[in-house]
Amino acid sequence: MYAIFENGSKQYKVSVGDLLKVEKLNAEIGATVQFPVILTADEKGIQAGKEVSAVKVTAEVVSQGKEKKIIVFKYKAKKNERKKQGHRQPYTQIKVTAIG
Repeated sequence: MYAIFENGSKQYKVSVGDLLKVEKLNAEIGATVQFPVILTADEKGIQAGKEVSAVKVTAEVVSQGKEKKIIVFKYKAKKNERKKQGHRQPYTQIKVTAIG
């Protein structure tokens, strides 16, 4: 069985036991979080819309952190314009404990 849920305007496909990095959440390590489900699929078939309006993905927060640094370099040829900037995206790592 798997489910698709939305967080931070991104959609994630998960099964029970999956580890996943999502947009940063304001939750402490060990806390339980729930996400509303968009679609579920199992041996009975695919369900979406009002059929899954009551279904939630329950997950436990494993860690908080930042991704590797990426370098943003803007440059205009022959104009002596250069701008170098770094960015580290914060994330929350979760472990899916239940769907339903």
